[in-house]
Amino acid sequence: MNSTTISAELGLRLVVPDRTTVPLLAGLTYSADDPYAIRMAFHVGNDEPVEWIFARELLTVGIVRRVGDGDVQVWPSQSDGERTLHICLTSPFGQALFEVPLPPLTEFLHRTYDLVPAGRESEYINLDSELENMLWSS
Repeated sequence: MNSTTISAELGLRLVVPDRTTVPLLAGLTYSADDPYAIRMAFHVGNDEPVEWIFARELLTVGIVRRVGDGDVQVWPSQSDGERTLHICLTSPFGQALFEVPLPPLTEFLHRTYDLVPAGRESEYINLDSELENMLWSS
């Protein structure tokens, strides 16, 4: 199966404790080789980007209602009349809350579903190579 990848740059805002926001750029990547996951690389300063991996379904459902347990929670919101998605990330190093404008995110998600339709993700996974990777890495 040939590898097909979709990428996009997304402007978002980091919500800081006094409720002001800091604009940030994040790179989104989706690959048919890993059809359940969306990678989001946050560009913070001049350091290497910080990458988080989200379930594609989590971001999709989060547009409609609050979803997620533990380290990643996502829910719809509205900020100054603009529909947004809140993404709350928790790690041993702290917590971060991001506001993501919906239009560019939903456009990106639509492109991922054009590439790999919902419910057909398993057709894009090579189980033999995945098992081999797991066996050799342990």
